[in-house]
Amino acid sequence: MNDIFKALADPTRRKILSMLREKDLTAGEIADAFNISKPSISHHLSLLKQANLVQSEKQGQNINYSLNTTVFQDIIQWFFEFRERGDKE
Repeated sequence: MNDIFKALADPTRRKILSMLREKDLTAGEIADAFNISKPSISHHLSLLKQANLVQSEKQGQNINYSLNTTVFQDIIQWFFEFRERGDKE
């Protein structure tokens, strides 16, 4: 869970997740939306993958990224459980 919150703490990574919410994108398409270097985008994507927030699939020379919705369901469940524990105290 710590990796997830670390990944979500950065505004660039949150924007990448918002973009992927609309549709799957290649690494190049993601990089084109930012005014930072491609290695920096690659680093952000790597952290998102480590947190299991995104999935990647290589297709030819491109890598396509998509949201891992299962992890988001786990996060929502954690928040509800966290809130329930807080209401009981």
